[in-house]
Order: sequence, then C-alpha cells, then structure tokens
Amino acid sequence: MDKQNSDIGKDSLWGIDLGGTKIEGVILRSTKNPEVLFRDRVPTEADKGYDHILSQVKLLVGMMEKVAGAKAPGIGFATPGTLDPKLGVMKNCNTVAMNGKPMKADLERILGVKVEMANDADCFALAETRYGVVKDRFPDARVVFGVIMGTGVGGGIVIDGKAIVGLQGIAGEWGHNFLDESGGPCYCGKSGCVEMVISGPALQRYYFKETGNNKPLKDIVALAESKVDPTAQKTMLRLIEFFGKAVSVLINILDPDVIVIGGGVGNIDLLYDRGVDSVKKYVFNNRLDTRIVRPSLGDSAGVFGAAFLLADPM
Repeated sequence: MDKQNSDIGKDSLWGIDLGGTKIEGVILRSTKNPEVLFRDRVPTEADKGYDHILSQVKLLVGMMEKVAGAKAPGIGFATPGTLDPKLGVMKNCNTVAMNGKPMKADLERILGVKVEMANDADCFALAETRYGVVKDRFPDARVVFGVIMGTGVGGGIVIDGKAIVGLQGIAGEWGHNFLDESGGPCYCGKSGCVEMVISGPALQRYYFKETGNNKPLKDIVALAESKVDPTAQKTMLRLIEFFGKAVSVLINILDPDVIVIGGGVGNIDLLYDRGVDSVKKYVFNNRLDTRIVRPSLGDSAGVFGAAFLLADPM
C-alpha cells in the first residue's frame, strides 16, 4: 500500500452525495479529525434508469476502495428524497427513478457494506453541526435545525450530533406545514404550505402576480435593496413577515440552539437582521436566544453530512 493509501485507516468515514446530476464521494480521516483524504465524483446519468444509478454508485465506491486499499467500513448516503423506514423504499425523490425502490437494501447487496441513508437536508444539518459553522462557532450546541430555503423548503434536525430521521422519515419537513392561504395549492395536495409562500419560486410568483413582470429572485432582491421598485420591497417585506411566522413555529416546538439557513433564499441579507426581528415578534418567549446563521460549507455539506451518518455520537 502506498503512502496515500496508508493514510486511510479503519476509523475513516465514507460518504456519498447522491445528486440528480452527479454522485460525489468523500473519505474523511476520522470523527475527531475530519480531514479530507479522498473526494471525487461521477455523473449520475439518471435518465438511464435506476439500475444505471446503482452501477454508477458502484463505480465510485470502487474508485474510493482503490485509493483506500481496503473495503469501505460502511457508507453514508445523502439522498434527494427519503427512505421510508417501514416500507424500506424511497419516496419524495426529485430523481424520480429512485421512488418506490428498495435503494438501501440494493446498495448493501451490491456493495457488500453497511449503508446508512438520510435526505440532503438532514445531511446539510449534520455537516454544518459536525464540520461547519456550528462546530466552529457554537461547539456546545445540542439541538440544531438545518433549513433549506431554495427551489423548495425543507429541513433537518440534529440532536447531540445525530440526524433525527423520525418514525416516518419526515422529521424536519417544515416546508409542508400550513403558513398562509395566499400561497395557493401545493404539489403535496394541501394549500398555503410554507414552501408555497417563502421558497424562491413562490417569491417570484408573488412579484409576477403584482407586476406582470417575470424576474429571477436575485433581480427582485437587488431592486428591493436599491429602493427603486416598491413591489420588490413589498416582496421582501412579505418574505420577512412569513419567515418570522414559520420559523417561530420551529422554535416553539424544538427550541434549537442554532438554526442554519441554506439554499438560495438563505443568501438574502435581510433574513439575518429584519428576519430575526420578525422571528422574535412571533416566538413564544420574551426574547430569542436561538442563533440564526449562514452555513459555511457551501455545496460540500451533502457529502460531508453523508460521511457523518456513520460517525460516533458527539
């Protein structure tokens, strides 16, 4: 075994982020020293079907094992949907070829290793807790909620360094709680969901409804910041108001130490001052101690979080 291979020992953590366009793998040295020893990717090529996705995963794991000079001790997977804990099949995947498939069992069969799976929001929260902003700034935090606010709205819960998936695999799915009827019908079958009010597309739809102009969210934000477009400002005020209402519910139920906001909407600066003030207004307390912060890992969060699915507790 060469020097590179000898760096990868039995305490290493292996993770794979199973995305719609790419499958990325990482090997970290250990729980206590999460140095990156391997990181690479292969295309998902999801249009070729479920069996092809599995074969691409096997190809990547073969690359990882070649570098390690040993078989994987176990692999954590970040997935674009959820493994139903009772039925053992995938659901709610935007890579639709995975839906209804026994992916965990199939991966364990073709790879011959233990597999743990969680959705990408769970892995985002876990990565920022074990490797990112929470570790760096709030190392004593026990309860972390990782928010995804982008094309959709999702979330993940981490308690004492472990992702909480829940009995039905839906823990943290705050995007499909009712927020306001003005959001209109949601693909989930309900109406007025959080996702239909404060996701990126929802904010764009609101601006379009008010003006007849179809603009990307970044342009709406810029217009609001420049104070030249009253409707853009109104759109941001709507975001702030409903962000406060929606996040206050999370805090009232979980009372987390930290909330980390990822996704494109999470880049809007207003959320971290006026948005926090809005949360304070609605939370069931006379103050707000929960820290609401930006992530630090960018698009690395999914694969790092996957690796930590098999890590020892904090």
